[in-house]
Amino acid sequence: MRIISLNAWGGSVHAPLIDYLAHAEADVFCLQELIRSAPDTPEWLEYRDGGTRLAQRARLYDEIAAVLPDHDGYFSPFARGDLFHGEILFPSEFGIATFVRRSYPVIGQAADFIHGRFSPDGWGEHPRSRNAHCIRLFDYAGGFSVTIAQLHGLRDPAGKGDIPARHAQADALVELIERVWPGDERLVVCGDFNVLPDSVSFEKLGRLGLNDLVTSRGFTDTRTSLYPKEGRFADYMLVTPEVVVERFEVVEQPEVSDHRALLIELA
Repeated sequence: MRIISLNAWGGSVHAPLIDYLAHAEADVFCLQELIRSAPDTPEWLEYRDGGTRLAQRARLYDEIAAVLPDHDGYFSPFARGDLFHGEILFPSEFGIATFVRRSYPVIGQAADFIHGRFSPDGWGEHPRSRNAHCIRLFDYAGGFSVTIAQLHGLRDPAGKGDIPARHAQADALVELIERVWPGDERLVVCGDFNVLPDSVSFEKLGRLGLNDLVTSRGFTDTRTSLYPKEGRFADYMLVTPEVVVERFEVVEQPEVSDHRALLIELA
């Protein structure tokens, strides 16, 4: 089973991103920062927040679904706010999505907020709401079930250090996982955590038997050349001892976002 986790950056690197996802041959895609807008919305919109301006692909979720015809998609928005086309506003949903190859049946799942609640009329104040999605699949070929959880951790403008909201977020993530995961099978947790390697989040997840593959295997950078700032950790992939890791990669090329994809092949 091949799993890819990637912060898609709103599709800012659109053509390379779509090509990469179409040919990656992953069984499960755990994607963060996806946009979903009405069909008649212009292809490109702009996100504005103070001095931040970022191009966003308005129907990114639908475009990814179109190049993954053998997968079922699960979109989990955490807010609906306005994006700009010139000075015209277009309401759009922003969230995470999980795409699962149809040959792997989904035998359990839950999605919920791990910080805040759904915002239907704006992006909200920082740190903004965040959610997570947890699925349980059965692998017919391997004869086992596996639980996979993904999240996009809250962003604090002050940085990635631990704050009370991140402590509570980790507790909420553990609670969500325990709703789906029976405790005696393979478990994978991945996503853009928006925390540093010494975060209390890993201590809390460690109580489930999870160990991070990024830091434990010596990787020091999960960002691409498109990210100019210091602090190169953001994305993580954690597994329990039951997971046999046949391959793990922090993908350097192609660059399809300001985040690198994380790829695992497990048995």
